[in-house]
Amino acid sequence: MKTKMMKMAKWLGTGSKKKKIALKTLAVLFVATAAALAYNGVTYAANFKNVVQPVVDLISALVNPLLMIVGAGGVIFCIMLGVKYATAEEPQEREKRKQSLKTAIIGYLLIFILVVVLKLSIGPLTEWMESNTVATNAKPTTSQTSNP
Repeated sequence: MKTKMMKMAKWLGTGSKKKKIALKTLAVLFVATAAALAYNGVTYAANFKNVVQPVVDLISALVNPLLMIVGAGGVIFCIMLGVKYATAEEPQEREKRKQSLKTAIIGYLLIFILVVVLKLSIGPLTEWMESNTVATNAKPTTSQTSNP
């Protein structure tokens, strides 16, 4: 498998102008197809509300227990690192443990902040999705449907 991939990489890397133009054309077609599908996906997003709602409910139900687990785990881990820092005897070991304690506290705070941001953003994101699906699926008015 690895040799096949290497041969393909060589074939793609060393080639004529026609090959490079063909690859660029395929890439443009791929991006255009993906954009068209994404645009059409917005139109039919209202049909996915039944799919999206259970996922939003699951995330909402898991956020509070997740906050408790992250909080408890982070506090226990930081206490353990603090004890290791306090019991370190050599200056190099003490500095190493001090750095690991700083890193753990920063990581703990980032995880906590990201979970809180997730909790706060669920409502606005759901409203945004619903407002966009209503706007794209709205029935045309009589002025839009009348022929000139």
